[in-house]
Amino acid sequence: MSFSVGIVGLPNVGKSTLFKILTKREVKISPRPFTTIEPNVGQVTVPDPRLEKIGELVKPQKLTPTKIEFVDIAGLVRGAHRGEGLGNQFLSYIRNCDSILFVLKAFESPEVENVLGEINPAKEIEILKVELLMKDLETLERAIPKVEKKEKKKVEILRKIKEEISKGRMIGEIELGEKEKEEIKEYQFLTQKPYFCVVNVNGKTKFERLKVPHLEMNLKEEEEILELNEEEKKELGVESRVEKLIENCYKILNLITFYTIAGGKEAKAWTIKEGSFAPEAGGIVHSDFKEKFIRAEVINFEDFVKVGSWQKAKEMGLLKIVGRDYEVKDGDIIEFKI
Repeated sequence: MSFSVGIVGLPNVGKSTLFKILTKREVKISPRPFTTIEPNVGQVTVPDPRLEKIGELVKPQKLTPTKIEFVDIAGLVRGAHRGEGLGNQFLSYIRNCDSILFVLKAFESPEVENVLGEINPAKEIEILKVELLMKDLETLERAIPKVEKKEKKKVEILRKIKEEISKGRMIGEIELGEKEKEEIKEYQFLTQKPYFCVVNVNGKTKFERLKVPHLEMNLKEEEEILELNEEEKKELGVESRVEKLIENCYKILNLITFYTIAGGKEAKAWTIKEGSFAPEAGGIVHSDFKEKFIRAEVINFEDFVKVGSWQKAKEMGLLKIVGRDYEVKDGDIIEFKI
């Protein structure tokens, strides 16, 4: 199962530079707007010290970390929901992502065009939010007439959401039950997606601090760090914030990691939504495991490290036998039985 993060922002704020830093791939970067038309897509490894520790103990032939997909989407401008700056096309790319990473500009540079005309990350995030809200409002205005005569329950939820969106509230901030969320899943509302912000700083330009979850990163400096090896980083005393950013993207998606060790041949990390049950986890490992699931043997990472091997854990009676109703915990090492 792959989870994706859409990198979104106004033109020339550093989106493609961030994508390059995350994926270590060369992309076209320009000081002019709309250099990125088609989105760049790349898989990024999630930092995982636990998997490394499992590898030390199990000594498998192969160690496979889990990954998140990042999508570099072209710059949005004011009026994107009306099609400004090819806005409708770009908004559709966001619709296919699981979460949003807003990149905001907090640096001055004579070489890079500033479409906002000022350094104001708080204003940028509001512009971006308004565009997403207006697009969701447009989706609602098309959806409600289609269901109001047939699906009473659904239309009530859609009207409730429309009222809140009209007040400027994102769907992710509205109190919705699990059944209500299921009812509106098909619409892939943009403002229902969890989001996080990167503020692209240079350490000199002053700006008003944000009141939303964010991480400050000097993307120009991060790009330079990319060229250094570990020894050079230590000598210069520089430290990348990329791992911290990936961890935050993982958290906002409510993801947890479980592991399989495949008889010692391959230790592998897998990603799943928090609150998922054993058969769902099995289905990620292999499609047969979900339907044919009978039971699983489970030990959490912390207990596994204490005993040092699967065999020893079995001998000591530390492996739990679980059924279909077992909720997978972060750090579980699982062997599925079918």
